[in-house]
Amino acid sequence: MNVTELFASNVFNDEVMKNLLPKEVYKSLRKTVDEGAPLDNAIASAVANAMKDWAISKGATHYTHWFQPLTNLTAEKHDSFIEPSGDKVIMQLTGKNLIVGEPDASSFPSGGARETSAARGYTAWDPTSPAFVKEGTLYIPTVFVSYTGETLDKKAPLLKSMTALDTQTKRLLKLFGIECKKVSTTVGPEQEYFLIDEEVYLQRKDLVLTGRTLLGAPSARGQELEDHYFGSLKTRISDYMRDLDETLWSYGIYAKTKHNEVAPAQHELAPIFTTSNVAVDHNQLTMELMKKVAKKHDLVCLLHEKPFEGVNGSGKHNNWSLSTDAGLNLLDPGSNPENNTLFMLVLACVLAAVDRYQGILRASVASAGNDHRLGANEAPPAIISVYLGDQLGAIVDSIVLGKQYVPKKAVPGSIGVPESPIFPIDTTDRNRTSPFAFTGNKFEFRMLGSQASVADPNIVLNTIAAQLFSEAVETLAGAKDFAKACKDYTEKLLKKHYRIIFNYNGYGPEWEPEAERRGLLNNKTTADAVPEFFKQENIDVFVKQGVYTEREVVARAKISLENYIKTIEVEARTLIEMAKRDIYPAVNGYIAEVCSVIAAKRAVSEKIVCDADEELAQRLAMLNDGMAAAVKKLEGDLLEIPAGEGAASQKMAHVIVPDMEAVRTLSDAMEQLCSADYWPYPTYTEIMYSVK
Repeated sequence: MNVTELFASNVFNDEVMKNLLPKEVYKSLRKTVDEGAPLDNAIASAVANAMKDWAISKGATHYTHWFQPLTNLTAEKHDSFIEPSGDKVIMQLTGKNLIVGEPDASSFPSGGARETSAARGYTAWDPTSPAFVKEGTLYIPTVFVSYTGETLDKKAPLLKSMTALDTQTKRLLKLFGIECKKVSTTVGPEQEYFLIDEEVYLQRKDLVLTGRTLLGAPSARGQELEDHYFGSLKTRISDYMRDLDETLWSYGIYAKTKHNEVAPAQHELAPIFTTSNVAVDHNQLTMELMKKVAKKHDLVCLLHEKPFEGVNGSGKHNNWSLSTDAGLNLLDPGSNPENNTLFMLVLACVLAAVDRYQGILRASVASAGNDHRLGANEAPPAIISVYLGDQLGAIVDSIVLGKQYVPKKAVPGSIGVPESPIFPIDTTDRNRTSPFAFTGNKFEFRMLGSQASVADPNIVLNTIAAQLFSEAVETLAGAKDFAKACKDYTEKLLKKHYRIIFNYNGYGPEWEPEAERRGLLNNKTTADAVPEFFKQENIDVFVKQGVYTEREVVARAKISLENYIKTIEVEARTLIEMAKRDIYPAVNGYIAEVCSVIAAKRAVSEKIVCDADEELAQRLAMLNDGMAAAVKKLEGDLLEIPAGEGAASQKMAHVIVPDMEAVRTLSDAMEQLCSADYWPYPTYTEIMYSVK
């Protein structure tokens, strides 16, 4: 296999466009992609025809406008290229069909922004993300808007946030005498996931219906030995990963790193970073292909944030950076960051943005699945904070606290034997307990859930950074002594927002009370986090930067809460069914067998000891009766869900979820006592160690 020939072989990328498009058409399209210039509709027919011919050469018979509705998934409606021509047909893709499509907008979540009877919606071509051919269809990346103009997807606001950040950053750079055509954010989303045997998966009703196990006692062996992380790959897993790499490469996805993660059956794939909107498209396609490739190997890929209790869940690390088209990385501190005025100002603005808008940054990653991770010793806590590391931390401390700053330089290191190479030791360590950590020349936002769309947090990051850059320009423009004004403004921001910096262990018990003392938010559930979007100051930042209208912000918050409510309700009803129809009768059956054994022993002789049997039967009977009572309470509470997203989500978070935990606790206790012959579901050991 020639990887360089395979890479992007299914993508209508720059090389293909350069070869197939007329020179002037190509130049016009590149200007739109590279500089954000308005798309010239006059070139659409030429692009559409070339795209169609290329796709047909790849075996395509259909095309689809591929978009990202407010479901965290993608959507597609396939149309064939055929058009009538007398008694025959021709293969055609018109410029109009390339630019715009019309799916039913009423059938997608709108958060009240659309009436059910208002069905018309439009998909519009996004030329900044390349088209590709998959399974006989040409996929055209698009945005999705309603008839009245509301955005109904995640791509359109992401593009708007990128435009806002581009605009405000160029204004800021201009004050420093730096001109550029475009400023772009880049993202490299690491993706964690579980792989289990498909046959075992199909025997677990909870995995099939909810993506996670609602019941399950811990395996005798979990991750205690710390031997799975970076461990040798099993042959079946290695075959899957090889197949996945080759599939992703063919779609131009920069799959780079693969390894075993911490928990049994858990793994990770990390791509090379790319422009934010392309990275979002790539990640959505990656998640889809991970599942499809798994089925080819009789495996199931689980992307739920917490499919198994008691072992690590899966997240997604969002590596966010900011660069000009000339290659200037605005988050690169250089060799002397203390003297890098532009970097220190950009850093101060980002810190201020994260502090001021910590509520919506946390809310952007909120989901029912992610609630199981945030705050546990495997993910950042639900509290937003920033890790700067030793070097930048010392610089900020010198500014805010007046401490003397002693520059720390990278020094050579060695493991201490003559044969070992000399390697540079960085000036800053890494902190995996931090939600928002500076990692050399970028920030790593670690709070994303594994099945989340990368668009949501990047929309927020881009928007709030743009807002702070805008405020910096308004303050510094026209300053007589720009250098002094810049230094003073940087110092002011750092002092005002110093509370957001935490360079220590975010898992430690002392951090939560310390964060409370600092006045930082600690919204542990989606029901508590999402209402931050309803606050006027948070709505205003999106409106000011042209990313959302007020109605669009509110709609998205409502959709997030609705999704949370529905997810918990599905989980609760699945749990009730499993407990009543499977667990309860199975345990009763085993109790009956134990009682039969007791009776048989006593029939032989009253002197035969039955203490252990009696204790087991009594213990199981008590637990089973307790579970039945807990299920009854859960059923009753489900019948009393109040109207309105706010009240209903609070009931789900603070009543239904604890009810479910009560049922689970009793069931898991019985699983550890019940005979394996009677237990109706595969255990954690059977699931997590099913792939040999």
